[in-house]
Formats: sequence, C-alpha cells, structure tokens
Amino acid sequence: MKFTALPRLRALPLTAVRALISLAAVLLAAWTQWPPAGLGWTSADEWLRDQVLRQQASAQPELRLAVVDVDEGSLAALGPWPWPRERIASLVEQLLGAYGARGVALDLVLPEPADAAGDTRLAMLARHGPLVLPQAFDFNGNLPLRVGQLAGGTPSPRPGDAVVASGYVANHAGLARAAHIGNIGFIPDRDGVIRHLPMQTWFDGRRFPTLSLALLDCCGGSAPAASGPTGGLQRGDGLRRLPYSRSWEAYAVIPARMVLDLSAPPGLLRDKLVLVGSSSLGLADRVATPLSPSTSGLLVHAAALTAQLDARAGLAPAPWPGRWIALLFAAATAALSVHTLARQSALANIALLAAASLLWLGLAYLMVPHDALFAGSGPLLSNLFLLAVGVPFAWQVAQGQSRRLLDTLRQYVADAVVDELLRHNLADPLKPSHCEVTTLIADMQGYTGHVSALPLEQAAELTRSFLDCLTGPVLAARGTLDKFTGDGLVAFWGAPLPVADHADQALDAAAAILAGMREFNRKRARQGLAPIRVRIGIESGRAMAGDFGSASRSIYTAVGDSVNVASRLETAARDLPYDVIIGPGTAALCRRHQLRHIGATTLRGKEHPTTLYTLAPRSPQEGAL
Repeated sequence: MKFTALPRLRALPLTAVRALISLAAVLLAAWTQWPPAGLGWTSADEWLRDQVLRQQASAQPELRLAVVDVDEGSLAALGPWPWPRERIASLVEQLLGAYGARGVALDLVLPEPADAAGDTRLAMLARHGPLVLPQAFDFNGNLPLRVGQLAGGTPSPRPGDAVVASGYVANHAGLARAAHIGNIGFIPDRDGVIRHLPMQTWFDGRRFPTLSLALLDCCGGSAPAASGPTGGLQRGDGLRRLPYSRSWEAYAVIPARMVLDLSAPPGLLRDKLVLVGSSSLGLADRVATPLSPSTSGLLVHAAALTAQLDARAGLAPAPWPGRWIALLFAAATAALSVHTLARQSALANIALLAAASLLWLGLAYLMVPHDALFAGSGPLLSNLFLLAVGVPFAWQVAQGQSRRLLDTLRQYVADAVVDELLRHNLADPLKPSHCEVTTLIADMQGYTGHVSALPLEQAAELTRSFLDCLTGPVLAARGTLDKFTGDGLVAFWGAPLPVADHADQALDAAAAILAGMREFNRKRARQGLAPIRVRIGIESGRAMAGDFGSASRSIYTAVGDSVNVASRLETAARDLPYDVIIGPGTAALCRRHQLRHIGATTLRGKEHPTTLYTLAPRSPQEGAL
C-alpha cells in the first residue's frame, strides 16, 4: 500500500518529516501516560498488567492473617444461612478467646435484627472488643440506597482523597455503636474486574475507611496504618490499586465449622488478623480479579490487608516514576528511529521496533509492582505508530530515491545493462574490482575556436548537440558513460558487467559516432557553418572499475593504464589525419571490425613506441566527414 503524505508534510525536508513522525510518536506515548479525564485506563493496559500480576503473584504462605470462611461444608454441617446471631457471636468469641486472634473483621453485613441474645453479644463485642463490623457503600448513584443505620466514620466537611458514595447498606440499629466500622463496597473497573479499592469513602460529611484499614486501625498495633495498599499507589480519583502480590493459595482459609467445634489448628489463628466472610455461592458476592475470573470478595479484602501489612513493615516495593520511564523509553525509541528510518531497510526497522517492544515488555514486567499509574501500552502504541506511519514513509522515500538513482544510472549506463544488473541481483554491483575494459575517449577539436565568437545560448546549444552525437551511440552500444569532459566524454565497456566483445562494442560506438558526425556536419554545411571534427581514442586492458566516490558524493569510473593510453591516443589524433586512433590492446581483441595499421608513436609517459590503428573505411564516404 502506498503511503501518501499530506501535501504540506511532503514539502518539508525529509529530516524534518522524520523528526515530526518521531515527535508524534512521543506525544502519543505522553498522551497515554497523562490522558484527559475519562480517557485513560484502557483495557489493553489492564490486560497487560493482569498478566504480569498472575506471573508475579507469590504462593509463599501469608502468616500474618487468616481467613475464616462460611463455606458450603459449614452450611451443610450447621444449617443454611442465615445463621442465628448467637452462632455468629460464638464464632467471633472463639476466635478472640480460645484461638487468641489479635482482631476480627466481619465481611457479613447484618441489616436486620434477629435473636436478641446473639445481637446483644455481637453489639458488646463490637463496642468493646477488637471486632470490626462492615457496611457496604454504593457508588453507582442510580438509586437512593439507604438500608440499616449508618455508623462510624470521622467528620470531614470535604471528601479530599476519599471516594464519594451515593448510598449504603449498613447493620441494624442495635449494632450502630460499634467502635470500628469498615467499608466492604467495591468499585469494579469497566470490564467488571476489581483492581482498585476506595481506601476512604466519603458520605454525608463523614469519612469511612475500608475494611482492611479499619482492622489495622483497630488491632494492627501502635504503628499507623498506611493510607494505601502499596504506600501511595493512588490512581488519582481516590481509588488505590491492589497489588495482588500473593496468590490465593498463599492464604490460610479455615472453614467456620472448624472454628466453632475447635478443630482448627491453633497456630493458624493465634495472634493473627482474621477476616470472616463467605465463599458460598448462596451468600457471598463473587467478583472477578486479575488473579481469577471468580473470587470471593472476602479474598479481595485479604489482598488489601496483605498490601497494608507490607506497607507498614517496609516490604512494599519502592515507588518508581513509571510514567516518566515509559515516556523516556518511547522518546529513546523514537529518537533512534529518526536515525534508522533513513538508513535501514523496512525489515530492519520492523525488527528494531519489535525488539524495542519486547524490551519494553520486560521493563514493564519489572515496573508493575512499583507504579500503579503508568500505562504499559504507551510505548507499544508509540512503536505501533512508528510501524504504521514511519516505516511506510521511510519505505516510500527509499523507493523514490532508488527510482531517482536508477534513472540517474540509466543516463550513464545503457538500459540493457541496467536491466542485466537487476536480473543478476548482485549484492554490490558497483564495488571496485579488476576487470578487462575497453575505454573510449572522445573530444571536439578546436572547441574554443568554435564557441568563442558565439553567444552563450548558441555555444551551449552547440555543446549539447555535439555531446548528443557522442552519447547516443555509446549507450546504444551498451557502454557505461563515465563522465562528460566539457566538450567530450569518457566511456568504457566491460563493467559493471563483464562482456566478451567489449572491444568490438566500443568500435561499434566509434563507427556510429563517425556516422552521426557526418550527418551533423551536413546540417551545419547547409547553414553555412564550419564542420566539427571529433577525435576519438580507444584502448583495451586491465583496469579497476567501480564506485570511487567519497562519503559525500559517489562516482562510478574506471582507472588504470589502459584508460590513460586511451586519453593519450585521443590527444595524438590532433596531429594525425584520422578521427579514431585505436591502441594495440583493442586491435588484439577486435573480431568484427577491420582495422588499418597507421604507424607507431611514443605516447607521453611511455618509454617505447605504441602501435596505432584506425577503423578501415567501408566506403569512400566514410573516409571523410
């Protein structure tokens, strides 16, 4: 698919366009890290983070707390729910008394009174003992939910960093004087997964802690409870991300019936913080978490309590500036792409972006425990933008440059030779190498005298017309046009592709040049202008042909003694009555042309005389211009 840039974009220098593409990639990464309100926390980000949490969750036993579960086995053994309040009171008393638990938090809201004796016992335990009662706040705001009697909380005229609730389900009035109250309400993400908790909830001028925070305030010792699960990983709207550092297998889950009949191992409960709830599908809300699609809500509070305990003990991972790390990573990749897009192939750039994406995934894996705010998809989206925009743009530019270079090559090399080069698919066809070549050097005799009296435009037209007479035959004979010398040219045969009859091809071009000059001079004669004489020197031999350019400019040429001899032969033609002077090397290789021996001369720079030849005329007209 062809990449079509905007007109204004195409008008900019290529370096500026590449820089703009890279800048756009960086801005995209920045947008994902600091998105406008309501546009962040994409499913891709959360999915990536969930995969990391599942991999990193430790199965090491959580020895600081225990979970007591009103499970299906307990219901089958002791009767269906609701249980008598006396049984619930006995469960709490057994935990605090016989088992020596440090504190107990219930994840079971009791909005209606039941048996008076049991409610009285629970009320006394909640008022004077290390017992935290729950109440569930509603955050949807769809209905004015008011169930039970709201209790606890501390006065707060403004929400601050607390999450504002719209309603509640509380315990009945007989339990309203409890000393410790914790919120058990959840706020799922848009995909229904519980990843965050409102550590503080604000309702009707009061702030209420979450259940784990209330349990720590009640029974966690003298150290103040941390305000967030990992010492400050806050999302920005009052919600705190749960790190889910332990797998569910790490928690000791004890059936409630084993506590009631005193068959539970004492070591699992002594001096522990205990959460009491239910995993029974008939009682508990089942929620989705990053660790599993269906989990008891009680275990979510257990994960929050683990995070709080880690933060208080200094075991929580140190916070990292994850968003800035992500932005710097995207900026480094984009900056590198400014260099590579112009110098590497499309496949190389794709491989580079793929490697950068894999490297980022590895870095993000390390960062997840340290930062709750960074968007893992940011650098990936930046790389995707570079892949979708930068790589096609660079490919289009490279194709355009290749076409321009190919068009330029066709000006110097015959189309048939270019096609042959493409068919050979050589890795580096212009690499300098030794080869057998035949060099043809042609020049206009008396150029200065012809153009000195002419206006500039006419002098330029004469030069172009003369060079056309030379260039056409050279390319038609599959020659490589080395260079123009102002009023002449240098061409050779046998490179960049070796050919067996390179000497005859050069002689073909020379004969065609002579024929063209005869027609050229006939036209000049009809205009009353003096004829133009061409001088041609031809010699064959070993030479080094290839790209001999510098870092800033390349040139394809041939260098060697045979090239120098061809130049001397062209100069020698000035004093000879022959337009084409041919050296002995070409004469030895010639097969299709008849040559005439015209003597010998000592060329400049040579110690011994050089035998000279010229083309034998095929008709009397070919003997003169």
